[in-house]
Amino acid sequence: MSKNLLFIPGPVTVSESVLAASAQPMIDHRGPEFKALLERLAQRLRPVFGTDTAEILILGSSGTGGLEAAVGNLFGPGDRVLACPIGVFGQRLIAIARAFGCEVEILETTWGGGTDPAALRARLQAVGERRFDGVLLTHNETSTGAQNDIAALAAAIRGYGAYTVVDSVSGLAASEFRMDEWGFDIVVTASQKVLAAPPGLAMVAVAPRAWARIDANLGAQRFYFDLKKARDFAALGQTPWTPPVSVAFGLDAALAEFERTGAAAVHERHARYAQAIRTAAEAFGLALFSHAGSHSPTVVAIRLPDGIDGDVIRKSLRDSRGVVIGGGQQALKGKIIRIGTMGDLTQTDILGAIGALEIALLEAGVPIHVGTGVQAALKVFLEAGQPTAV
Repeated sequence: MSKNLLFIPGPVTVSESVLAASAQPMIDHRGPEFKALLERLAQRLRPVFGTDTAEILILGSSGTGGLEAAVGNLFGPGDRVLACPIGVFGQRLIAIARAFGCEVEILETTWGGGTDPAALRARLQAVGERRFDGVLLTHNETSTGAQNDIAALAAAIRGYGAYTVVDSVSGLAASEFRMDEWGFDIVVTASQKVLAAPPGLAMVAVAPRAWARIDANLGAQRFYFDLKKARDFAALGQTPWTPPVSVAFGLDAALAEFERTGAAAVHERHARYAQAIRTAAEAFGLALFSHAGSHSPTVVAIRLPDGIDGDVIRKSLRDSRGVVIGGGQQALKGKIIRIGTMGDLTQTDILGAIGALEIALLEAGVPIHVGTGVQAALKVFLEAGQPTAV
């Protein structure tokens, strides 16, 4: 089987063992085998979320479905929430909150940067008698290649009392996350990102404090994404609706791989791959879109020179070299390219993608020196003391 070299922000290339697990025969989703699988998934996800107390619910949906569940169960018409977008997916959280009738105020951040904890604290403290019911945060923003210092944002919110929803769809498992310690109420991730399973499952961790709020939210508009119903069925070892059983098999195998590798090694690998790509881009003379101190370990966003269309570069890489990377979204369309580090990728794959990008840039007329990007990335790998085929 040929290996697709996917360097997009998801779905990602999955390993052969995960693919094989996903191809297992179907089982009864109301039977004892699926009950054991669901319980095992929840237990394996606990250290990834950094929680001993939250209930982890498995939903048959994309990450967006998990975010809709989080917002729609916690909040409703008239609730006042403070959104802290740092890109396209932060804006999606705003759209979800508004769809449920929330009054949304926005703490703006220049794209490419992370939310300023001091600005967040000041915005919360500046509010008079009418306080915010909730705060919406993005852990990692794939549209800009930026990541928030989520621990610092947690500290800025601590003591205020607002309920927090964290979109960690593309961040969880790539770096340390401490849900309990940081005091977040609902954290959402998905199967097709860092954990490198097929798409189709959202994982939603709900802290004990959030359940009282959810129970009191009697006017919530929810049916398929009813977290109370999901909790009741989880207690039976089931999901309310027919789940994507094959994806659950794949996620179980992916979590087993994560455990064998070790969280620290997985975190280091993503950071190393991202550093190698950033270093290569700078060697090409290209600017990074994300700001210093806010670089994502899972997606690198690179600015292109004026007159160079990122979508043309992407088409060249896909059609001629079998390398698939991401492009800019909304106002950034054609202006940046995005290279993901998630999935079943080796250092050799990263070097190959950088070499292919170098050829595409040269063909597009970008004046770069041949070999500079690969050499710069290789130096990062050699200094890390890791064999390039790992």
